[in-house]
Amino acid sequence: MRYIVFCAAIFLFGCSQQQEPVSINPEKWSKKRITISEKDSLEYGKSYLSVYSQIYSFTQNQKYNLTGMISLRNTSDLDTIYLLRAEYYDTHGTSLRTYFDYPIFLSPMETTEIIIDHEDIEGGTGSNFIFEWKIPKGCPEPLFEGVMNSMQGTQGLSFTTQAKRIK
Repeated sequence: MRYIVFCAAIFLFGCSQQQEPVSINPEKWSKKRITISEKDSLEYGKSYLSVYSQIYSFTQNQKYNLTGMISLRNTSDLDTIYLLRAEYYDTHGTSLRTYFDYPIFLSPMETTEIIIDHEDIEGGTGSNFIFEWKIPKGCPEPLFEGVMNSMQGTQGLSFTTQAKRIK
């Protein structure tokens, strides 16, 4: 009897706590935080990246969950670049979360990532990111890519998306 009560308590306690998605890690971003002087002659840009936390399977009533690996890359082998904001939106264009809204730096050839967990389906079938950035004049633009994948049983699914500069 004690075992049943113990298991029930663990189940109820575990289910009652709402947790923030694991992909949100403020400590990760704060370590890369930097102040940019307004006097710096940096070029501003904004990029859009389509991401899929779910896709349709067989019919519009059946969906398949995906893990999203969002890659933020400095493609310069010489210059440090600055990412100003990473905001995640759902299918309807509603902002779900901002991963950082202050400048962070990426050293030459450095990559950082955001992971959208398999269980995090808030974004739906048409989620997306907006990234704002600044780079030194003549520096290659940053590269933002999404790799979506899932594995169930003996089947796997994987595909990629690339960001498009919108400003």
